[in-house]
Amino acid sequence: MTSPTPHPGSDPCPCGSGSSYADCCRPFVEDGSPAPTAEALMRSRYTAYALHVEDHLFRTWHPRTRPASVEQDLSLRWLGLEVVASDGGGPDDAEGTVRFRAQWIAGEGADRQRGVLDEHSRFVRRGGRWVYVDEVTAD
Repeated sequence: MTSPTPHPGSDPCPCGSGSSYADCCRPFVEDGSPAPTAEALMRSRYTAYALHVEDHLFRTWHPRTRPASVEQDLSLRWLGLEVVASDGGGPDDAEGTVRFRAQWIAGEGADRQRGVLDEHSRFVRRGGRWVYVDEVTAD
């Protein structure tokens, strides 16, 4: 696993909520507090990708669908998150989905590439905590 990227708590949260990292995703990413909603968990997972906090990604991934280990491509930088829609996933729900777009950049110089991850993610409550299950795919 890679070492997390330091992020001062007073800086804006990478998830784009407009709140500081300390008031937004840090309690979930660093302290392991349970996210109250599927969207809050998805935002914290984006933040964990942006800051390279692989243990948060691993522990918030459903054991049935998660890989044996989570190792990030360190040449990939996450540039911004837009939550497009959510369905269910509230404090009293057992499941929910969140559709989002996340901008990224990878490589240097002539090899530099940009892109957007457009995903519709599925979440469930397991043991009272929200976990990521998988991407919703069209049948």
